[in-house]
Amino acid sequence: MTTVRYDSYLTLHYRITTLDGEEFLSTFDMSPATLQMGGGQLADTLESVLLGLPAHERFVFELEPDAAFGQHNPRLIERIARSGLPADMELKENSVVEFAVPNGGSFAGFLRELGATHALFDFNHPLAGKTIRFEVEIIGIM
Repeated sequence: MTTVRYDSYLTLHYRITTLDGEEFLSTFDMSPATLQMGGGQLADTLESVLLGLPAHERFVFELEPDAAFGQHNPRLIERIARSGLPADMELKENSVVEFAVPNGGSFAGFLRELGATHALFDFNHPLAGKTIRFEVEIIGIM
């Protein structure tokens, strides 16, 4: 029987929810996802629970913060002067803002508060500090 390995290529459906049922992400109502294990498409902590699983079954894992998206880090909350932000950046409270980095990549921050002179961003993962439910159905393993 074929099972998920560190170098497997997978086709799967997955759903990530908080314990109170708030859905963060799901592929069950769309085409299945495909991913290369270790490719960064899924958090390493989530990939690790897939190792050794067979195809054609559904599994549900309850993961504490350290086994999911980590603890909430107060040092990743930063007050930035509006004058230091790009003039064309759309700023809307309670929304995710993308920041470009010199190497061409980007990272996201959640805009918690917007004042006249400053903006308060949270750069933690939205599920940091939360216990999650990770439901997965592996369709194929290559």
